[in-house]
Amino acid sequence: MFLDVKELAVRKLRIHKFYPPGTIDYHTEEFQQTEPLEVRATAELVDGEIRLRGELHTRIELVCARCLDPVTEEISREFDLFYRPMDSIRTEEDAKLDTDESEVAFFEGAGFFLADALAEQVNLAIPMKAICRSDCRGLCPQCGANLNHEECHCQTHAADPRLAQLARVKQTWCKKQ
Repeated sequence: MFLDVKELAVRKLRIHKFYPPGTIDYHTEEFQQTEPLEVRATAELVDGEIRLRGELHTRIELVCARCLDPVTEEISREFDLFYRPMDSIRTEEDAKLDTDESEVAFFEGAGFFLADALAEQVNLAIPMKAICRSDCRGLCPQCGANLNHEECHCQTHAADPRLAQLARVKQTWCKKQ
């Protein structure tokens, strides 16, 4: 769906749309959308800017940051966004963004695609690190076994050979004490 400035100048647009998995390009392979993305929003032209306000809801699948098992996350987000035409940016030496402009996105041409704004909002809603459960034990650093499913028999305190010299210094220091 294309949000056209000329159309929005005539009337406010009410949006209730579903985007099936695979129809929005999130520009990443870190997660997969597993349920349709539902969006309810309104788009209108306010003082020459497109205002997009609404909410979205979907489910995505990521990998656990500790054990690499799949994790399903529910994404729900409210948004209130302003988009200004790119030609409104000053091109002179003072082309710095002021605080009002730091909360505004820009578009080129006659408008922009709703899917692009939704992809950005979903990416912003994703947790920094997804964990499958709070007591996830992760992977063994030696053999790579998933410690949630099996016990490994690796040496638990394997010393890093690069620190062998420090271990000897510590050992001599402890003997002197």
